[in-house]
Amino acid sequence: MDWADWGLWPAILGLAGGLLLGLAARRGRFCTLGAIEDVLYANNWDRVRMWAIALAVGIAGTFALAAVGWVNLDQTLYARFAWSPVASVAGGLIFGYGMAIAGNCGYGALARLGGGDLRSLIIVIVMGISAYTVLAGPLAPLRLQLFAPVETQAGASGYAHLVARNIGIAPLWSALAVAAGLSVWALADAGFRQRTGLIFWGTIVGLAILSGWVGSSFLADHSFNVVAVESHSFTAPLGETLLYLMTASGGGISFAVGSVAGVVLGALIGSISKGHFRWEACDDPQELGRQIFGGALMGIGGILALGCSVGQGLTAFATLTYSAPVVLISIFAGAALGLRQLIRGFEAT
Repeated sequence: MDWADWGLWPAILGLAGGLLLGLAARRGRFCTLGAIEDVLYANNWDRVRMWAIALAVGIAGTFALAAVGWVNLDQTLYARFAWSPVASVAGGLIFGYGMAIAGNCGYGALARLGGGDLRSLIIVIVMGISAYTVLAGPLAPLRLQLFAPVETQAGASGYAHLVARNIGIAPLWSALAVAAGLSVWALADAGFRQRTGLIFWGTIVGLAILSGWVGSSFLADHSFNVVAVESHSFTAPLGETLLYLMTASGGGISFAVGSVAGVVLGALIGSISKGHFRWEACDDPQELGRQIFGGALMGIGGILALGCSVGQGLTAFATLTYSAPVVLISIFAGAALGLRQLIRGFEAT
């Protein structure tokens, strides 16, 4: 196969996993901001427990298959660069605040776009442009000056590997313990156990993340590392997809492009199957302004944190990298602040 073939296969892999994620968003109501809102304003933890199920499946599957050589954790983005706690916290806070202001994260915006929400198209475009402005555009030098990434040759690292180095327990067993803990916590609630649909779609999300790690590891091995080892994330991939749509004749098809397209397609199928598809647009200029501002902040925050609510909160978390829980907590805090500001603003009017 030549390089074009090795671009097509990752795209097909991304499309398949993205399709599952899109279906989970529309059929299973899997949503980061929705889960945060449920906890803060309805004291309902069902969608957080759904997230825990997804994490349990992703963590257990990733480390089990890494133990038999099917997932190469040494080649992931999180293994190539040293963790920057400051960038994780700053990026997570900015991303979470932007998510609340915009009303969706990148993944959620793609899912809503698949349901006919044209407001989400604005978020996707602005977020993609903002991400690439910070990643490789005019603001890249400032980012590198403030949060210069440090390459490392240490290989896979994270909480499971930390335990392995200090106690001598293989990373697999630590990972399985974390996965078991998340599963027990999620299923301890009797009401949640009865909502089998949430458990099912949480499992599907975990399998979608796992499919990216397994499939890209396979393709990397057989392409002599032409293909990167990666799974789903929705910050830089939005910008990459916009570039592909504008410059396809020059190449650019990738896992990221397939993943983005898959979420939209899966959401479209899910919304039509439930009879929920309908065209929607902004109600007023203020709403449009919030979505543009929030999308821009998410693009910046997602690049600084090396991932979004999915990229760090699920994909990176599945490898138990140091950054994932820090970014996820920071996103929660930023979103809580943004939601509080919005609600107080609504109350004032």
